[in-house]
Amino acid sequence: MNANQADLPVHTMCRVLQVSASGYYAWRQRAPSPRSIANAVLTERIRAIHADSDGTYGMPRVRAELIEQGQCVGRKRVARLMRSTKLHGVSRRRGFTVTTRRDRAQPQAPDLVRRRFVAEAPDTLWVADMTYVPTWAGFIFLAVVIDAWSRRVVGWAMGERMTAELVLAGLRWHSSVFAPPRLPAPRSKDLG
Repeated sequence: MNANQADLPVHTMCRVLQVSASGYYAWRQRAPSPRSIANAVLTERIRAIHADSDGTYGMPRVRAELIEQGQCVGRKRVARLMRSTKLHGVSRRRGFTVTTRRDRAQPQAPDLVRRRFVAEAPDTLWVADMTYVPTWAGFIFLAVVIDAWSRRVVGWAMGERMTAELVLAGLRWHSSVFAPPRLPAPRSKDLG
Protein backbone atom coordinates (compact mmCIF):
# COMPACT_ATOMS: atom_id res chain seq x y z
CA MET A 1 0.00 0.00 0.00
CA ASN A 2 2.95 2.32 0.62
CA ALA A 3 4.08 1.93 -2.99
CA ASN A 4 0.61 2.78 -4.39
CA GLN A 5 -0.19 5.70 -2.06
CA ALA A 6 0.58 8.25 -4.77
CA ASP A 7 -1.94 6.66 -7.17
CA LEU A 8 -4.80 5.61 -4.87
CA PRO A 9 -6.19 6.84 -1.56
CA VAL A 10 -5.34 4.72 1.50
CA HIS A 11 -9.01 4.33 2.47
CA THR A 12 -9.87 2.91 -0.97
CA MET A 13 -7.01 0.39 -0.83
CA CYS A 14 -8.00 -0.63 2.72
CA ARG A 15 -11.62 -1.16 1.63
CA VAL A 16 -10.54 -3.31 -1.37
CA LEU A 17 -8.11 -5.36 0.75
CA GLN A 18 -10.68 -5.60 3.57
CA VAL A 19 -8.41 -4.15 6.28
CA SER A 20 -9.06 -1.19 8.54
CA ALA A 21 -7.27 2.08 7.85
CA SER A 22 -6.43 2.47 11.54
CA GLY A 23 -4.87 -1.02 11.53
CA TYR A 24 -2.75 -0.08 8.51
CA TYR A 25 -1.48 3.12 10.17
CA ALA A 26 -0.79 1.26 13.43
CA TRP A 27 1.17 -1.39 11.52
CA ARG A 28 3.23 1.29 9.76
CA GLN A 29 4.31 2.91 13.01
CA ARG A 30 4.76 -0.28 15.00
CA ALA A 31 8.32 -1.25 15.93
CA PRO A 32 9.60 -4.65 14.75
CA SER A 33 8.79 -7.54 17.08
CA PRO A 34 11.54 -9.22 19.11
CA ARG A 35 11.08 -12.35 17.01
CA SER A 36 11.62 -10.50 13.72
CA ILE A 37 14.71 -8.77 15.17
CA ALA A 38 16.05 -12.17 16.33
CA ASN A 39 15.33 -13.61 12.86
CA ALA A 40 17.25 -10.74 11.22
CA VAL A 41 20.26 -11.31 13.50
CA LEU A 42 20.09 -15.07 12.95
CA THR A 43 19.81 -14.59 9.19
CA GLU A 44 23.04 -12.58 9.19
CA ARG A 45 24.80 -15.33 11.16
CA ILE A 46 23.48 -17.92 8.70
CA ARG A 47 24.75 -15.82 5.78
CA ALA A 48 28.20 -15.59 7.40
CA ILE A 49 28.40 -19.36 8.03
CA HIS A 50 27.21 -20.09 4.49
CA ALA A 51 29.78 -17.64 3.05
CA ASP A 52 32.60 -19.15 5.17
CA SER A 53 31.79 -22.57 3.71
CA ASP A 54 32.08 -21.18 0.16
CA GLY A 55 28.36 -21.65 -0.27
CA THR A 56 28.44 -25.40 0.30
CA TYR A 57 26.73 -25.78 3.69
CA GLY A 58 23.06 -26.64 3.72
CA MET A 59 20.62 -26.54 6.64
CA PRO A 60 22.10 -29.47 8.66
CA ARG A 61 25.66 -28.17 8.66
CA VAL A 62 24.64 -24.53 9.16
CA ARG A 63 22.55 -25.59 12.15
CA ALA A 64 25.40 -27.69 13.54
CA GLU A 65 27.70 -24.68 13.25
CA LEU A 66 25.16 -22.46 15.03
CA ILE A 67 24.81 -24.99 17.85
CA GLU A 68 28.61 -25.17 18.11
CA GLN A 69 28.65 -21.37 18.48
CA GLY A 70 26.15 -21.68 21.34
CA GLN A 71 22.96 -20.72 19.48
CA CYS A 72 20.01 -23.01 20.27
CA VAL A 73 17.94 -23.13 17.08
CA GLY A 74 15.54 -25.56 15.43
CA ARG A 75 15.88 -27.26 12.06
CA LYS A 76 12.71 -25.78 10.60
CA ARG A 77 13.65 -22.24 11.59
CA VAL A 78 17.08 -22.49 9.95
CA ALA A 79 15.52 -24.06 6.85
CA ARG A 80 12.86 -21.30 6.65
CA LEU A 81 15.42 -18.50 7.02
CA MET A 82 17.73 -20.08 4.44
CA ARG A 83 14.81 -20.49 2.05
CA SER A 84 13.74 -16.86 2.51
CA THR A 85 17.27 -15.64 1.69
CA LYS A 86 17.67 -18.18 -1.16
CA LEU A 87 20.69 -19.90 0.39
CA HIS A 88 21.22 -23.51 -0.70
CA GLY A 89 23.81 -26.11 0.13
CA VAL A 90 25.70 -28.25 -2.35
CA SER A 91 24.78 -31.91 -2.47
CA ARG A 92 27.73 -34.20 -3.07
CA ARG A 93 25.67 -37.32 -3.54
CA ARG A 94 26.47 -39.25 -6.64
CA GLY A 95 23.63 -39.86 -8.99
CA PHE A 96 22.78 -43.35 -10.11
CA THR A 97 24.03 -43.78 -13.65
CA VAL A 98 22.63 -46.46 -15.90
CA THR A 99 25.20 -47.37 -18.52
CA THR A 100 23.56 -50.45 -20.00
CA ARG A 101 20.09 -50.86 -21.40
CA ARG A 102 19.38 -54.40 -22.46
CA ASP A 103 17.24 -54.81 -25.54
CA ARG A 104 14.50 -57.22 -24.42
CA ALA A 105 13.80 -58.23 -28.02
CA GLN A 106 17.33 -59.65 -28.44
CA PRO A 107 18.16 -63.07 -27.00
CA GLN A 108 20.55 -63.20 -24.07
CA ALA A 109 24.19 -63.95 -24.95
CA PRO A 110 25.22 -67.56 -24.24
CA ASP A 111 27.41 -68.21 -21.19
CA LEU A 112 30.30 -70.04 -22.86
CA VAL A 113 32.38 -70.47 -19.69
CA ARG A 114 29.39 -71.43 -17.49
CA ARG A 115 30.39 -68.80 -14.87
CA ARG A 116 33.66 -70.61 -14.23
CA PHE A 117 36.46 -68.08 -14.57
CA VAL A 118 39.39 -70.41 -13.98
CA ALA A 119 41.85 -71.39 -16.71
CA GLU A 120 44.23 -74.36 -16.78
CA ALA A 121 46.87 -72.69 -18.98
CA PRO A 122 47.77 -69.19 -20.16
CA ASP A 123 45.86 -67.67 -23.06
CA THR A 124 43.03 -70.21 -22.91
CA LEU A 125 40.42 -67.94 -21.30
CA TRP A 126 40.26 -64.18 -21.49
CA VAL A 127 37.56 -62.18 -19.75
CA ALA A 128 36.60 -58.59 -20.37
CA ASP A 129 34.80 -55.96 -18.36
CA MET A 130 33.78 -52.39 -18.95
CA THR A 131 33.46 -49.54 -16.50
CA TYR A 132 33.16 -45.79 -16.58
CA VAL A 133 35.52 -43.19 -15.18
CA PRO A 134 33.98 -39.83 -14.23
CA THR A 135 35.96 -36.82 -15.46
CA TRP A 136 35.34 -33.07 -15.55
CA ALA A 137 34.26 -33.39 -19.18
CA GLY A 138 31.88 -36.33 -18.61
CA PHE A 139 32.36 -40.09 -18.54
CA ILE A 140 35.14 -42.00 -20.26
CA PHE A 141 34.46 -45.69 -20.70
CA LEU A 142 37.22 -48.24 -20.14
CA ALA A 143 37.25 -51.83 -21.40
CA VAL A 144 39.86 -54.21 -19.96
CA VAL A 145 40.70 -57.72 -21.19
CA ILE A 146 42.29 -60.02 -18.59
CA ASP A 147 43.88 -63.47 -18.91
CA ALA A 148 42.00 -65.67 -16.42
CA TRP A 149 45.06 -67.87 -15.78
CA SER A 150 47.61 -65.18 -14.87
CA ARG A 151 45.16 -62.35 -13.96
CA ARG A 152 47.23 -60.01 -16.10
CA VAL A 153 45.81 -57.33 -18.34
CA VAL A 154 46.28 -58.38 -21.93
CA GLY A 155 44.46 -55.47 -23.55
CA TRP A 156 42.48 -52.34 -22.86
CA ALA A 157 40.76 -49.52 -24.67
CA MET A 158 39.03 -46.25 -23.79
CA GLY A 159 36.18 -44.59 -25.61
CA GLU A 160 33.26 -42.22 -25.37
CA ARG A 161 30.58 -44.93 -25.67
CA MET A 162 30.12 -48.26 -23.93
CA THR A 163 29.78 -50.63 -26.88
CA ALA A 164 31.02 -54.07 -27.85
CA GLU A 165 33.39 -52.31 -30.25
CA LEU A 166 35.24 -50.97 -27.23
CA VAL A 167 36.06 -54.50 -26.01
CA LEU A 168 37.09 -55.51 -29.52
CA ALA A 169 39.42 -52.50 -29.58
CA GLY A 170 40.99 -53.85 -26.37
CA LEU A 171 41.51 -57.21 -28.06
CA ARG A 172 43.04 -55.51 -31.10
CA TRP A 173 45.37 -53.60 -28.77
CA HIS A 174 46.61 -56.94 -27.46
CA SER A 175 47.27 -58.35 -30.90
CA SER A 176 49.03 -55.19 -32.10
CA VAL A 177 51.34 -55.00 -29.06
CA PHE A 178 52.15 -58.68 -28.55
CA ALA A 179 52.08 -59.93 -32.14
CA PRO A 180 55.42 -61.19 -33.49
CA PRO A 181 57.06 -58.76 -35.89
CA ARG A 182 56.13 -59.30 -39.52
CA LEU A 183 59.04 -60.05 -41.77
CA PRO A 184 58.96 -58.97 -45.38
CA ALA A 185 58.14 -61.69 -47.87
CA PRO A 186 61.26 -63.16 -49.52
CA ARG A 187 61.97 -62.01 -53.06
CA SER A 188 62.61 -64.54 -55.79
CA LYS A 189 66.26 -63.56 -56.26
CA ASP A 190 66.85 -64.14 -52.48
CA LEU A 191 65.68 -67.75 -52.76
CA GLY A 192 68.05 -68.96 -55.24
